[in-house]
Amino acid sequence: MNLNFASDNTGPVAQPIMDAIVAANTGAAMPYGDDDWMPGVRDALRDLFDWPEAEVLLVATGTGANVLALAGMVAPWETIFAHRNSHIERSECGAPEFYTGGAKLTLIDGEGSRIAPDALRAAMAVVGTKDIHGVQRGALSLTNVTESGTLYSLDDLDALTGIARDAGMGTHLDGARFANACAALGCSAAQLARGFDMVSFGGTKNGCMGVEAIVMRDGAKHWEMQLRRKRGAQLWSKHRYLSVQMAAYLKDGLWLENARTANAAGQRLAAGLRRIGAEMAHEPQANMIFCRMPRAMHDRALGQARYGLMDEGERPLCRMVCDFTKTEAEVDRLLELLAG
Repeated sequence: MNLNFASDNTGPVAQPIMDAIVAANTGAAMPYGDDDWMPGVRDALRDLFDWPEAEVLLVATGTGANVLALAGMVAPWETIFAHRNSHIERSECGAPEFYTGGAKLTLIDGEGSRIAPDALRAAMAVVGTKDIHGVQRGALSLTNVTESGTLYSLDDLDALTGIARDAGMGTHLDGARFANACAALGCSAAQLARGFDMVSFGGTKNGCMGVEAIVMRDGAKHWEMQLRRKRGAQLWSKHRYLSVQMAAYLKDGLWLENARTANAAGQRLAAGLRRIGAEMAHEPQANMIFCRMPRAMHDRALGQARYGLMDEGERPLCRMVCDFTKTEAEVDRLLELLAG
């Protein structure tokens, strides 16, 4: 049994998506997004988000989706407000600054990788208030599910995006785990996205081979964003293979079904970890868990299971993530190993 809980990126491609790729792998198809599948993808995402004028660009990576979206929202002399643990700060190698031409990241602390409204207001009170000598306010970027496996509620998102809009800022959602957030909150995609101008709608972590959608509420930015995608080396020649992935991902709600399965495995694992003496670092609300456990417990699983080890010590911090293929048997076997 392959017990790999290191990341949802370790999971395979969902069979309907692989079947769609194989089915598309014959004959000729127009390149660069002019394939026959892309209009259907755009229309499906317009319906899903209830943004009838939205435009959609597909890219191959989550970083590409995030940084291109932000580049389309901020000028080089502006700042992006984000959590200190956000992916754009911790895991994108300076790509947001590079693609925006040097826009600053203003980082905000908050429990569970969430920004509180008062913390956002406090940051805005000292950033973007100066004259020509200071950076200007540009955008707010939030992540749901957060990098700590926690969730913003819909009310949380409404409050934060409302503050940003009132200040004249754009709003971006890093939705690498967008589907997991919808599944955990029991909400629609339209509800989750309602306060945002651009959304990175993730597929790769949830059963796709490699595709992410930049969904922009304002279709007027489409031409600019196409140019940014090309200049940023994210325009695929054989684009059909991105389009058919996203089409299959959206068909019959596969995106949400996969996320529900991953979340259920994550919740089963979290409950079991508590039973055997692990301590949650953050309340796990979807498919990602951060917990501390006795060193002896961790040592028992060495060589037989893989997951993230964030630090050392007598009670090391561990990161465990369930993808959509994790079974109850795999979860239970990991717990048996840890419990000894």
